[in-house]
Amino acid sequence: MAEAVRRGGRRSGQSGTRDAILGSARTQFAENGFDRATIRGIATAAGVDPALVHHFFGTKDELFAAALELPFDAAVMPDLIAGDPDGVGERVVRHYLGVWADPVTGPHLQAVFRSVASRPEALDTVRRFVIERVLEPVAASLGRDRPALRAELLGAQLVGIAFARYVVGLPHLQELELEDVVALVAPSAQRYLTEDLPGV
Repeated sequence: MAEAVRRGGRRSGQSGTRDAILGSARTQFAENGFDRATIRGIATAAGVDPALVHHFFGTKDELFAAALELPFDAAVMPDLIAGDPDGVGERVVRHYLGVWADPVTGPHLQAVFRSVASRPEALDTVRRFVIERVLEPVAASLGRDRPALRAELLGAQLVGIAFARYVVGLPHLQELELEDVVALVAPSAQRYLTEDLPGV
C-alpha cells in the first residue's frame, strides 16, 4: 500500500518524498520517454501533489537531470576558475573528460548518453544541463562578452568529443591517452572562453 499522503500532498519526511519522486521519474522517463512523461503523471505515481515535484526539482528538465544523476558537481567551479586565466580551458577540459574516464562515474555517464541518444529532446536536455550548470558559470566568471555563447561553443565540442570517444567508440579517439585528448581540445576551449569572438 502506498505511503499515506498528508494534507497538501506532502509525505512525512522530505528525503522520503524526494526519493519517491526520483524513483517515479526514472520509471516514467524510461517507460514513456522525456516528451511523454509529465510532472502530473510522475507525481501521481509517487503519491504526491504535483506542486511538490516543482518544490523539490523546479522544472521538468531539472527533474530529468536529477533522475539521471549526472555526476557534474557545480562545487568544483571555483577551483576550475581559480589560477591563471590562460590555463582555464585546459582545466575545464581535463575535469570534464576526467569525469567520463573515471571508473565510477564514467560507466554511468555512458549508460545515460546511450539511453537518451535516440531521443533528441532528451539528449538536448543533457547537453543544456552540461552547458548551463557546468560551463556557463566558468564563462561568466571570466568577464568576457557573450558568456552563454562561449559556453555553448565549448559545450558542443566537449559533449561531442565525449560521445564519440566513450559512447560511439570511434577507434582513433579511443586509442589516445586522456592527456593527449586534453592537449588536443584545450586550445579550442581556451579560445572559446577567453579570446575575441568574431561577429557582433
